[in-house]
Amino acid sequence: MKLYKVYRCVMMLLAATIVLSQLATAQSTVLTVKADKPGVAIQPNMWGIFFEDINFAADGGIYAELVKNRSFEFYEPLMGWKEAREGSATGGILIQNLSTTRPSNPRHASISWNAATGVYSLTNEGFRGMGIKKDLQYNFSLWAKTEGNVKLKIELLNASGASIGSTTISISGNEWKKHTASFTASATEPKGKLRISFEGKGSLDADMISLFPNDTWKNRPGGLRADLVQLLADLKPGFIRFPGGCIVEGHELDTRYQWKKTVGQVENRELIVNRWNTEFKHRSAPDYYQTFGLGFFEYFQLAEDIGADPLPIINCGMACQFNTSEVVPLNQLDPYLQDALDLIEFANGSTDTKWGKLRADMGHPAPFNLKMMGVGNEQWGEQYVERYKIFASAIKAKYPGIKIITSAGPSPDGPLFEYLNPILRSLNVDFIDEHYYRSPEWFLKNASRYDTYDRKGPNIFAGEYAAHTEKKVQPENKNNWESALAEAAFMTGLERNADVVQMASYAPLFAHVEGWQWTPDLIWFDNLRSFGTPNYYVQKLFSLNKGTNVLSITTGNETIAGKNGLYASAVADNNTKDVIIKVVNTGDKEQSVVIEVPGVKKASAAGTLTVIRSANAEDVNTLDNPFNVKPVEQAISLKGKSIKTVLPAGSVSIIKVKAL
Repeated sequence: MKLYKVYRCVMMLLAATIVLSQLATAQSTVLTVKADKPGVAIQPNMWGIFFEDINFAADGGIYAELVKNRSFEFYEPLMGWKEAREGSATGGILIQNLSTTRPSNPRHASISWNAATGVYSLTNEGFRGMGIKKDLQYNFSLWAKTEGNVKLKIELLNASGASIGSTTISISGNEWKKHTASFTASATEPKGKLRISFEGKGSLDADMISLFPNDTWKNRPGGLRADLVQLLADLKPGFIRFPGGCIVEGHELDTRYQWKKTVGQVENRELIVNRWNTEFKHRSAPDYYQTFGLGFFEYFQLAEDIGADPLPIINCGMACQFNTSEVVPLNQLDPYLQDALDLIEFANGSTDTKWGKLRADMGHPAPFNLKMMGVGNEQWGEQYVERYKIFASAIKAKYPGIKIITSAGPSPDGPLFEYLNPILRSLNVDFIDEHYYRSPEWFLKNASRYDTYDRKGPNIFAGEYAAHTEKKVQPENKNNWESALAEAAFMTGLERNADVVQMASYAPLFAHVEGWQWTPDLIWFDNLRSFGTPNYYVQKLFSLNKGTNVLSITTGNETIAGKNGLYASAVADNNTKDVIIKVVNTGDKEQSVVIEVPGVKKASAAGTLTVIRSANAEDVNTLDNPFNVKPVEQAISLKGKSIKTVLPAGSVSIIKVKAL
């Protein structure tokens, strides 16, 4: 009797265990990944970056020059400079304009002074100040000529005006010559200034007054800011699109981006006003210009440095249609066409060619291996179609291997898109560039956008996208977790459809915390510090885990694109033998999932789970708290051919196991 009771208790416990197990499984969502049936190939350059000189991204940002208005070419020639006279010293500046003999850099300063007693000086304020680092070497230079012999004192000042590093430089000779001096800063200062003091009595013609830190990217003189480039390199981007979007068009054609004016010797590059200078009244930046110290050679070099394919965009004879809508008549397009053809020669041509030789003279004899270029930015209407046809005909005739990116207009829907999209498809273009600056809700609803696109039609380049938490171009837009989570959900749809969507890039890329015009942006910085936003980390997770082939991932034979707040994609990486699963839980509750991976040849029990999440949708990263929202990695085990895990509320999870 006692044995029977024990037996009955054991059976009841076993039954209860089975029931509990069944209930647990019933409460878990089962995701099935067909790892043994690799699908379409994912392009190696699938996830890239979009660079535009907006928000002081170039001058005052990634271009490490610290002096603002170094060649006195701003509309106000002394903007950024301030004269000072102490004691009985006198002095003054006359701006000379030699436009007939020096059209690319016509202005210079003629400075005269009498400082036998007292001090006459010029101080440059930099770009919202100068970021100075203790014990770092700074390299000063200027082009100058003088009738006698003069001596200058070069100083770095802190925010209080105290000297934190200095040197002297002697100048003689009445022919233009570059003079240099280096010195070390004695303190760190985010709001530093440069002061030039003129000793004794004398006169001097000066131009291209410059100051660079010595710790530029790859220690190149006159180079790029290392911390900002490193953030880009860490993304391992497949491509870099440059020089941007609206920058290409210009407010009017006179201020369009002309790549030939951005190459060659830096002192001969022609400065122009930045079109974001006064674009938005709420963020006017009258001191925003383009010196082109970061020009097309440097863009190609940057792409090569970080292992990205170069993707230049060229003007097609149309200015910004939101501004002036200027167009070049079709019978006057030849200079624009020639610019496109010459750019390909500059990038890929033999050193025996005119533009290939210039590339070599600038220090890069080997070709840059350009494979693609964009014709126009956000153009629309029949005027764009007419010009695209002419450009495509000329480019393909001479360089048939170059892929051409075409514009689908500024929006992913509406009359402009509906006009252009069918026409571009009928022309069998290489790529259609679609842009999306919409609400987080739009991104969630459109995660299946490309599921029904024509597989035999043109490839899609998701060239500019970002979730805007407020209305477009509002200062209140933030790079918060809500926006990043919605973008991640949308990106699973891009990845699932990698046979159609072959490239994608978030935009804009950079923003100075005191000099921005547009929000949100991927990377923020001040004069000394920088940080990646939650959106940056989402981009990084996708880019570093892109794989080589798409895998089917379903629940109940349905694509995972919004049901119960879940979005998912999966890839195989034939190089590392990994199966990589990306699951986004946009819901406000955690969800248990069982991921079945049938058909795997050999599965390792060990894998990794990387999760990025935040309990508060409004959470952001800041300069003072740069890792408030960041990915966290942990070990995960695969039992048999399934993985059990919990997806936190409001999270992006990357599951990686060796199973091929």
